[in-house]
Amino acid sequence: MDAVSDRDFTIEVASALSIVMMHLSRLSEELILWASQEFQFVELPDAFCTGSSMMPQKKNPDVPELVEEKPGAVYGHLVNLLVTLKALPLSYNRDLQEDKPALFDALDTAGGFPERHDELMRRLKVNREVLRQTLQSGGFLATELADYLVERGVPFARPMESPDGSTGCA
Repeated sequence: MDAVSDRDFTIEVASALSIVMMHLSRLSEELILWASQEFQFVELPDAFCTGSSMMPQKKNPDVPELVEEKPGAVYGHLVNLLVTLKALPLSYNRDLQEDKPALFDALDTAGGFPERHDELMRRLKVNREVLRQTLQSGGFLATELADYLVERGVPFARPMESPDGSTGCA
């Protein structure tokens, strides 16, 4: 009975697609930030961007923005499959036909993004001079510096004496 009602393979595919899209979305979020006027760490390839009708000099990061938005649809298909299957009794049920639209749309939605992202990353220009200047300014590695100091026993606060005579940190 379980063999004819099992649709774990659809859940596993939708789950894998969700994880891939989550990672691509996170990378896209970084690329959008790193390509912004505030950072300028990278320059996105023109083929993955469009200009603005109001500001022709502006580069809109279209592909990273699309990748950033698409995981929600893939997650929705995974949840759809889980919810459809959770209440079905063992053996074949007509409801099992509903696994195909969710699975196929998840495949279609996620399908081309890994290849597009691969091409984007190959053509991405890294602004090494801006990165070098940022790293030399010091603030970019503040967390690493703090970790280094903690490992060597440097306190982050000066001890203070409380009214009862005990010491603590301020």
